[in-house]
Amino acid sequence: MSRIFAIEIPKWGLSMEEGTLSRWLIAEGDAFKAHQELCEIETSKIANMLEAPQDGVLRKVVAQPGQTLPVGGLLGVAAPADIPDTEIEAFIAQRGRPTSAPPPTTDSSPAPAAAAPSTPATPAAASCTLPAAPVPCAPTAATGEARIPPALLGQTDETSVQATSHALRLARELGVDLGKITGSGRDGRISQQNLEDAILAQGGQLPRRTPIQRSLKPPRSKADDSLISATPLARRRATVLGINLHDCRASGARGRVCLADVEAAQHAHQQGAAAAAPQAANTGVTTPAFEVQRLSAMRRAIAQRLQESKRNAPHYRLTIDLDLESLLALRQEINASIPRVKVSVNDLLIKACAQALIRVPAVNVQYDEATQSIHQYADADVSVAVALADGLITPIVRAANRKSIAEISEEMHRLATKAKAGTLKPEEFQGGTFSLSNLGMLGVRQFDAIINPPQAAILAIGSSEQRVVAHEGQMAIRQQVTVSLSCDHRVIDGALGAAFLRELKRLVQTPVLMLV
Repeated sequence: MSRIFAIEIPKWGLSMEEGTLSRWLIAEGDAFKAHQELCEIETSKIANMLEAPQDGVLRKVVAQPGQTLPVGGLLGVAAPADIPDTEIEAFIAQRGRPTSAPPPTTDSSPAPAAAAPSTPATPAAASCTLPAAPVPCAPTAATGEARIPPALLGQTDETSVQATSHALRLARELGVDLGKITGSGRDGRISQQNLEDAILAQGGQLPRRTPIQRSLKPPRSKADDSLISATPLARRRATVLGINLHDCRASGARGRVCLADVEAAQHAHQQGAAAAAPQAANTGVTTPAFEVQRLSAMRRAIAQRLQESKRNAPHYRLTIDLDLESLLALRQEINASIPRVKVSVNDLLIKACAQALIRVPAVNVQYDEATQSIHQYADADVSVAVALADGLITPIVRAANRKSIAEISEEMHRLATKAKAGTLKPEEFQGGTFSLSNLGMLGVRQFDAIINPPQAAILAIGSSEQRVVAHEGQMAIRQQVTVSLSCDHRVIDGALGAAFLRELKRLVQTPVLMLV
């Protein structure tokens, strides 16, 4: 085991591309043991603690709280206390921490100089093999103000390059061949930061970033903001500037107001009133006030995954009505008979879905697009959608078919609590063989859900209500619920989906079958 080792952004899940350092739990110079928690890292879905891979001493902190780095990005360096500082610096230099600004462009046109990237320095910059002298840049019509060095121009073969989706999209826009860039991520994965650093290091120029538009007349709140969730630094700065936290957009981790939100609100207050009057006078038209909000990391992840699912998976839906009278009677009996057990209808439906998946195993699958293969599982790992302030997450009840109803109820309560606190571990929400989304508590009668890849089906559950139906040859008022099964037609045909719903209906309307 190496005596000097890097503390890096880990890869928690297949879709993880970057992480944000929230806080260090130890200080520079502190010793630590293997598996001790070193720092907290936030991803698009969770905040988790990074554990030490071995014993050591935190000799150098490279990344500061608030910095976002790609997977494999350098957070710090650990080594025994007897290792000289010169070796630590040499290790960091070898990993690629940039030590100077990129060389100036040789282009003589009066175009403005490129702004330095707003994200902190990462190991990306020095991992690219670049010439010592800058190369004249070729302007391209497609890139506007961007100027790309000729050495980097080309078309990327996306099948042979490992790169983040952001890097691929920017490479397409700028006409850059990512095959000519070396990535700093795990297994050589190229990030957007790698691409930008390579362009700037060869004397190129990147397009200007479009500033966020704000309301022309931001409100001035006088309400008590002591209960607004905010970082300590943001709260202190707001007090100094006289900013009410109600006037700040909460874009920080777990919906908190961060320092950037406070400063943005201060800037809006200073500029908004002055800008509104001239604009109204010049145009003669009153522009409605609005605010442009950037997507959070979680919202971006949801948008990307569900867009891919909707585009790639041929969805079809099957809808049936379930009679809940027997299920509700069982729930009432369980809750009245067993102390400290409070089973919900959702818990019973999770159990029913799990049992139905075992009895119709061809639905209990994942589809691997890369290998064009189906993975069929022996146990039903049921993902359950939990709404959060900034999106949703799907914690998983593992092997729900082998758990009792009380165990499912207890586990769902624990997982939902952790999901809302942002403390789920990756293995608690990644994977799953089937999803369940319930909007019944919000009064939605019936809806269609989008499949959560790589799963092949999801059940959408509406609200339970009394309906007039035919029961045993007579008109009767019964408690009913409408459910819709969304299936991936590449994997599950209509008859197979119908067989699953038939089994689900049998279990729900004869719930004693779930107990044997």
